[in-house]
Amino acid sequence: MVRKMFMVLAMLMLCCAAAYAEDFQRVKVETSLGNFVAELYMKKAPKTVRNFLVYARSGFYDGTIFHRVIPGFVIQGGGFDEAMNQKPTRSPIENEAGNGLKNLQYTLSMARTSDPDSATSQFFINLKDNSSLDYRASNAAGYGYAVFGKVVQGMDVVDRIGSVPTGRKGMFSDVPTWPVIIKRITLLQ
Repeated sequence: MVRKMFMVLAMLMLCCAAAYAEDFQRVKVETSLGNFVAELYMKKAPKTVRNFLVYARSGFYDGTIFHRVIPGFVIQGGGFDEAMNQKPTRSPIENEAGNGLKNLQYTLSMARTSDPDSATSQFFINLKDNSSLDYRASNAAGYGYAVFGKVVQGMDVVDRIGSVPTGRKGMFSDVPTWPVIIKRITLLQ
């Protein structure tokens, strides 16, 4: 009887693990200031996660920087090299901001231009709850920014990046005075 219960429990654990694996993908982000792990929401933001993973698997993010740091707001990266040259990207993706996820502290969201469907490779991490970035309506003013993951380990690293000194570099403001490099992003599990 005990053996049968153990087998049932083991089967349930395997089923739950499989369901969890279908919902989330973890990635490790190695930076020049330390590493953090993020959990990507594959069911809530499938197009966004798929896009991010294509860039990660191809090595696109290797050697890019966090080029925008606004303390108490966001850190943004994934599009520029150390010399502030923008890397060529794939086509933009559809904005999935209406997925019910909120721009809460330590969530990952896609950066974009004023066009809601313009996100490519750049992403940002919210340093605080930023409800002003959430989806409100399906129009240019209210579309918001698509949340697709959350930092689950290494929040201290994110906070460290969010507190580096910044200044202007050419036409860009809020640029770290020394490069905060994304060394690589690798898939876990």
